[in-house]
Amino acid sequence: MGAATERRPAAVATAPVPFRVLRRRRETADTWTLELEPIAGEGLAAEPGQFAMLYAFGVGEVPVSISGDPTRPGPLVHTVRAVGPVSQAICSARPGDTLGVRGPFGSAWPVEKARGSDVVIVAGGIGLAPLRSALYTVLANDADFGSVVLLYGGRTPADLLYRRELERWRGRLDLDVAVTVDTAAADWRGKVGVVTQLIGRAAFDPSSAVAFVCGPEIMMRVTAQSLVDHGVASDRIYLSMERNMRCAVAHCGHCQFGPTLICRDGPVYRHDVLAPLLEVREL
Repeated sequence: MGAATERRPAAVATAPVPFRVLRRRRETADTWTLELEPIAGEGLAAEPGQFAMLYAFGVGEVPVSISGDPTRPGPLVHTVRAVGPVSQAICSARPGDTLGVRGPFGSAWPVEKARGSDVVIVAGGIGLAPLRSALYTVLANDADFGSVVLLYGGRTPADLLYRRELERWRGRLDLDVAVTVDTAAADWRGKVGVVTQLIGRAAFDPSSAVAFVCGPEIMMRVTAQSLVDHGVASDRIYLSMERNMRCAVAHCGHCQFGPTLICRDGPVYRHDVLAPLLEVREL
């Protein structure tokens, strides 16, 4: 199954490397973007869609997608939601604090394979973070792609990530951006509804498009089916799975999803490979 997406050489780090927190920016009530630099040695070279294991010393580690701009040298960027003791400790880290990093791990978004095609990026909630690197890579090489579309859905306006970047992206001539929320107050001037409602209105050629999708599993399943219904081939749709990974090197089996291990075979999967598993309830 790993052959379905772009594989990278397996990382060999079994112990976290210390990184210093450079900057910390609040995205939503429970989500922060951290910029990290290595205390010694080189930084982390990662492909769009890969993840790292972030370690809060004395607390534990969690897998987090790498969400920086891979076309520019700079700090390691992670957007983290505080949902448990480890992620809360990571989100609480201040500039100057030290976190541990292992990685990068996992498969990447097949950006190279998408060259010459329209690119449709569909994100739900914090799912925009794993897609951010792919979007920056595509935009940095926009002449090599057809139409580029970003469709983003959140629960409420307050839950949307990267608000300033969304405004900048809206102003680009080489990117079509549509944002929707499930619910909003009367002062919200944008769209209200689920993200799949945006697909039929987006300007792309479904017969040749490549789609990258990330969000809650039910959102990805419904979005992928909607893309197929609109004419996008299942083997040109890619999903990024999120299951709690403990070892990241396919030893513990904690991230098993059917016959696959997400840390080894994912997190990015081709939809036609993943679709039968997504239909199994409580898998």
